[in-house]
Amino acid sequence: MPGTPQTTHDGAPVVVRRSGRRRRTVAAFWENGTAVVAIPAHFSRAQEAEWVRRMLEKLRTQGDKKSNGSGRRPSSDAALAGHAAHLSATYLGGRARPTSVRWVSNQNSRWGSATPADGSIRLSDKLRPMPQWVIDYVLLHELAHLLVAGHNAAFWKLLEAYPETARAKAFLEGVAFATARGLPADGQHGLADDAGQPAAVGP
Repeated sequence: MPGTPQTTHDGAPVVVRRSGRRRRTVAAFWENGTAVVAIPAHFSRAQEAEWVRRMLEKLRTQGDKKSNGSGRRPSSDAALAGHAAHLSATYLGGRARPTSVRWVSNQNSRWGSATPADGSIRLSDKLRPMPQWVIDYVLLHELAHLLVAGHNAAFWKLLEAYPETARAKAFLEGVAFATARGLPADGQHGLADDAGQPAAVGP
Protein backbone atom coordinates (compact mmCIF):
# COMPACT_ATOMS: atom_id res chain seq x y z
CA MET A 1 0.00 0.00 0.00
CA PRO A 2 1.31 3.49 -0.84
CA GLY A 3 2.70 5.47 2.08
CA THR A 4 1.33 8.66 3.57
CA PRO A 5 1.50 11.60 1.12
CA GLN A 6 4.22 14.10 2.01
CA THR A 7 2.82 17.01 -0.01
CA THR A 8 -0.57 18.19 -1.23
CA HIS A 9 -1.61 18.24 -4.90
CA ASP A 10 -0.11 21.73 -5.30
CA GLY A 11 3.10 21.11 -3.38
CA ALA A 12 2.26 22.26 0.15
CA PRO A 13 3.83 20.19 2.95
CA VAL A 14 1.69 17.73 4.93
CA VAL A 15 1.92 17.08 8.67
CA VAL A 16 0.06 14.25 10.45
CA ARG A 17 -0.86 14.80 14.10
CA ARG A 18 -1.92 11.85 16.22
CA SER A 19 -4.17 12.60 19.18
CA GLY A 20 -5.04 10.33 22.08
CA ARG A 21 -8.24 12.30 22.60
CA ARG A 22 -9.54 11.39 19.18
CA ARG A 23 -11.33 8.07 18.89
CA ARG A 24 -12.85 7.95 15.41
CA THR A 25 -12.88 11.50 14.05
CA VAL A 26 -10.37 12.84 11.53
CA ALA A 27 -9.84 16.52 10.70
CA ALA A 28 -7.80 18.48 8.17
CA PHE A 29 -6.96 22.18 8.06
CA TRP A 30 -4.35 24.71 6.90
CA GLU A 31 -1.76 26.07 9.33
CA ASN A 32 0.95 28.50 8.17
CA GLY A 33 1.07 27.06 4.68
CA THR A 34 1.04 23.43 5.87
CA ALA A 35 -1.81 20.95 5.46
CA VAL A 36 -2.40 19.39 8.89
CA VAL A 37 -4.32 16.11 9.21
CA ALA A 38 -5.35 15.15 12.76
CA ILE A 39 -6.06 11.45 13.34
CA PRO A 40 -6.63 9.14 16.34
CA ALA A 41 -3.41 7.91 17.94
CA HIS A 42 -4.44 4.26 17.57
CA PHE A 43 -4.65 4.36 13.77
CA SER A 44 -2.34 1.95 11.94
CA ARG A 45 0.05 3.24 9.29
CA ALA A 46 -2.28 1.90 6.61
CA GLN A 47 -5.25 3.72 8.14
CA GLU A 48 -3.14 6.87 8.42
CA ALA A 49 -2.17 6.76 4.74
CA GLU A 50 -5.75 6.12 3.63
CA TRP A 51 -7.28 8.90 5.75
CA VAL A 52 -4.61 11.44 4.88
CA ARG A 53 -5.32 10.86 1.19
CA ARG A 54 -9.05 11.26 1.79
CA MET A 55 -8.67 14.46 3.79
CA LEU A 56 -6.21 16.01 1.34
CA GLU A 57 -8.74 15.39 -1.41
CA LYS A 58 -11.37 17.19 0.68
CA LEU A 59 -9.02 20.14 1.18
CA ARG A 60 -8.39 20.22 -2.56
CA THR A 61 -12.12 20.15 -3.36
CA GLN A 62 -12.84 22.93 -0.88
CA GLY A 63 -10.08 25.01 -2.42
CA ASP A 64 -11.47 24.43 -5.91
CA LYS A 65 -14.95 25.59 -4.81
CA LYS A 66 -13.56 28.73 -3.19
CA SER A 67 -11.59 29.59 -6.31
CA ASN A 68 -14.57 29.10 -8.66
CA GLY A 69 -13.13 26.10 -10.42
CA SER A 70 -9.52 27.18 -10.70
CA GLY A 71 -8.49 23.52 -10.52
CA ARG A 72 -5.25 22.39 -8.96
CA ARG A 73 -3.67 25.82 -8.57
CA PRO A 74 -2.95 27.10 -5.02
CA SER A 75 -6.09 29.15 -4.36
CA SER A 76 -5.61 30.18 -0.73
CA ASP A 77 -2.76 32.18 0.77
CA ALA A 78 -1.82 29.15 2.87
CA ALA A 79 -1.65 26.89 -0.17
CA LEU A 80 0.31 29.54 -2.06
CA ALA A 81 2.83 29.75 0.79
CA GLY A 82 3.21 25.99 0.80
CA HIS A 83 3.65 25.95 -2.96
CA ALA A 84 6.31 28.65 -2.68
CA ALA A 85 8.22 26.46 -0.23
CA HIS A 86 7.98 23.58 -2.69
CA LEU A 87 9.26 25.71 -5.59
CA SER A 88 12.10 27.06 -3.47
CA ALA A 89 13.15 23.55 -2.50
CA THR A 90 12.91 22.31 -6.09
CA TYR A 91 14.62 25.13 -7.98
CA LEU A 92 16.47 27.27 -5.44
CA GLY A 93 17.84 24.65 -3.08
CA GLY A 94 15.43 25.80 -0.38
CA ARG A 95 17.44 28.99 0.15
CA ALA A 96 14.52 31.36 -0.41
CA ARG A 97 12.37 31.24 2.73
CA PRO A 98 9.56 33.80 2.60
CA THR A 99 7.86 34.82 5.83
CA SER A 100 4.55 35.32 4.02
CA VAL A 101 3.15 34.71 0.55
CA ARG A 102 -0.28 36.00 -0.39
CA TRP A 103 -2.61 37.00 -3.18
CA VAL A 104 -3.40 40.73 -3.39
CA SER A 105 -5.84 42.80 -5.44
CA ASN A 106 -4.13 46.20 -5.21
CA GLN A 107 -1.19 45.67 -7.58
CA ASN A 108 -2.07 47.60 -10.72
CA SER A 109 1.35 47.71 -12.37
CA ARG A 110 3.01 44.48 -11.22
CA TRP A 111 2.43 40.76 -11.48
CA GLY A 112 4.23 40.28 -8.20
CA SER A 113 6.42 42.01 -5.65
CA ALA A 114 8.81 41.01 -2.88
CA THR A 115 10.25 42.79 0.13
CA PRO A 116 13.61 41.20 0.98
CA ALA A 117 13.80 43.14 4.26
CA ASP A 118 10.87 41.26 5.78
CA GLY A 119 10.69 38.25 3.46
CA SER A 120 7.17 38.93 2.20
CA ILE A 121 5.88 38.11 -1.28
CA ARG A 122 2.69 39.26 -2.96
CA LEU A 123 1.13 38.01 -6.22
CA SER A 124 -1.53 39.87 -8.18
CA ASP A 125 -5.00 38.32 -8.28
CA LYS A 126 -4.88 38.87 -12.03
CA LEU A 127 -2.54 35.88 -12.28
CA ARG A 128 -5.19 33.44 -11.04
CA PRO A 129 -6.70 32.53 -14.44
CA MET A 130 -3.29 32.16 -16.08
CA PRO A 131 -1.52 28.82 -16.67
CA GLN A 132 0.11 27.30 -13.61
CA TRP A 133 3.57 27.42 -15.22
CA VAL A 134 3.19 31.21 -15.54
CA ILE A 135 2.15 31.58 -11.90
CA ASP A 136 5.10 29.40 -10.89
CA TYR A 137 7.48 31.61 -12.86
CA VAL A 138 6.22 34.80 -11.19
CA LEU A 139 6.42 33.14 -7.78
CA LEU A 140 9.96 31.93 -8.47
CA HIS A 141 10.89 35.40 -9.75
CA GLU A 142 9.85 36.89 -6.41
CA LEU A 143 11.50 34.08 -4.44
CA ALA A 144 14.73 34.81 -6.30
CA HIS A 145 14.42 38.46 -5.22
CA LEU A 146 14.73 37.31 -1.61
CA LEU A 147 18.21 36.12 -2.57
CA VAL A 148 19.22 38.78 -5.12
CA ALA A 149 17.59 42.22 -4.94
CA GLY A 150 18.22 43.42 -8.50
CA HIS A 151 17.88 41.97 -11.98
CA ASN A 152 21.54 41.27 -12.61
CA ALA A 153 23.24 38.21 -14.08
CA ALA A 154 23.21 36.42 -10.73
CA PHE A 155 19.44 36.91 -10.49
CA TRP A 156 18.69 35.49 -13.93
CA LYS A 157 21.11 32.64 -13.29
CA LEU A 158 18.86 31.52 -10.44
CA LEU A 159 15.84 31.40 -12.75
CA GLU A 160 17.64 29.25 -15.32
CA ALA A 161 16.81 26.26 -13.14
CA TYR A 162 13.10 26.64 -13.98
CA PRO A 163 12.47 25.13 -17.44
CA GLU A 164 9.49 27.36 -18.25
CA THR A 165 11.23 30.71 -17.63
CA ALA A 166 11.56 31.77 -21.28
CA ARG A 167 8.08 30.56 -22.15
CA ALA A 168 6.47 32.34 -19.19
CA LYS A 169 8.33 35.59 -19.91
CA ALA A 170 7.08 35.45 -23.50
CA PHE A 171 3.53 34.82 -22.28
CA LEU A 172 3.62 37.87 -19.99
CA GLU A 173 5.17 39.98 -22.75
CA GLY A 174 2.22 38.99 -24.94
CA VAL A 175 -0.24 40.13 -22.30
CA ALA A 176 1.59 43.45 -21.96
CA PHE A 177 1.68 43.90 -25.76
CA ALA A 178 -2.05 43.25 -26.09
CA THR A 179 -2.95 45.55 -23.22
CA ALA A 180 -0.83 48.42 -24.53
CA ARG A 181 -2.80 48.26 -27.79
CA GLY A 182 -6.22 47.99 -26.23
CA LEU A 183 -6.64 44.33 -27.09
CA PRO A 184 -8.35 41.92 -24.67
CA ALA A 185 -5.97 41.07 -21.82
CA ASP A 186 -5.87 41.01 -18.04
CA GLY A 187 -3.83 44.20 -17.75
CA GLN A 188 -0.25 45.29 -18.11
CA HIS A 189 1.91 44.32 -15.22
CA GLY A 190 5.59 44.05 -14.54
CA LEU A 191 7.68 42.15 -12.06
CA ALA A 192 9.22 44.36 -9.40
CA ASP A 193 10.71 44.41 -5.97
CA ASP A 194 9.63 46.98 -3.41
CA ALA A 195 12.24 49.47 -4.53
CA GLY A 196 9.51 50.62 -6.90
CA GLN A 197 11.41 50.07 -10.14
CA PRO A 198 9.55 47.92 -12.70
CA ALA A 199 11.41 44.75 -13.51
CA ALA A 200 12.49 44.12 -17.06
CA VAL A 201 10.36 41.43 -18.63
CA GLY A 202 13.20 40.33 -20.88
CA PRO A 203 16.66 39.08 -19.86
